[in-house]
Amino acid sequence: MDIVLIGAGNLATRLGLRLRECNHRIVQVYSRTEASAKLLASLLGSEWTTQPDEISPEGQLYLISVSDKAVESVLAQMNFGNRLVAHTAGSMPMDVLQPFTINYGVFYPLQTFSKSREVDFAQIPICIEANSPENLEILHKLGRSISNDIREIDTVQRRQLHLSAVFVCNFVNHLYAVGEELLKEEKIDFDILKPLISETAAKAVEFSPKEVQTGPAVRYDRNVIDKHLEMLKSHSQWNDIYKLMSESIHQLHRH
Repeated sequence: MDIVLIGAGNLATRLGLRLRECNHRIVQVYSRTEASAKLLASLLGSEWTTQPDEISPEGQLYLISVSDKAVESVLAQMNFGNRLVAHTAGSMPMDVLQPFTINYGVFYPLQTFSKSREVDFAQIPICIEANSPENLEILHKLGRSISNDIREIDTVQRRQLHLSAVFVCNFVNHLYAVGEELLKEEKIDFDILKPLISETAAKAVEFSPKEVQTGPAVRYDRNVIDKHLEMLKSHSQWNDIYKLMSESIHQLHRH
């Protein structure tokens, strides 16, 4: 397909590179930031622009990968005619695109992306939705060209999926960061936790996370928990997180 990328951030970069690898043509990259647009366009061998009114009319599909709060203001400045437009966001409803074209949908790769880190796109679930069977088939075909896992997920399901993803990705990563900061206080390298992180993630993939939960909160061992809370007195937010997490784990395992 001939594709125009609206956005040049982490997701747009990795998705654009995968699309090009799978023989799709990236016609143009749009970004409000010139440096970002030029860099991604150079990687994809495409044109670039920072002007909404200069968006190429040659795209068969326009993939929107800008922040949720910027979508409507950016798209309002563009003219898509009747071309297919799809956003790549987990938390945004499909119908946000309705004012801008009669052909629209969602193409949401469920993964965390960084510009500098390659991912195995073949294993990434691509969640699709569209306003017509014809548009759904186009997005299905595009998805199959870059991944082995294509799922039809509607707006309500995708919203719940995104919420779940925030827990298992963003919140978990923040807990890694808290653990790293606590280790720094005693001059211990974060590397010591990496085998534990790997095994925890591997068990969560192989089994139900609830079934393999370990630690003092499962049995609510007050002796250990109280000692940990005492150690966190100088970090009030982390103390609160520890309490809430321990209570949540204990409550979930009482049922």
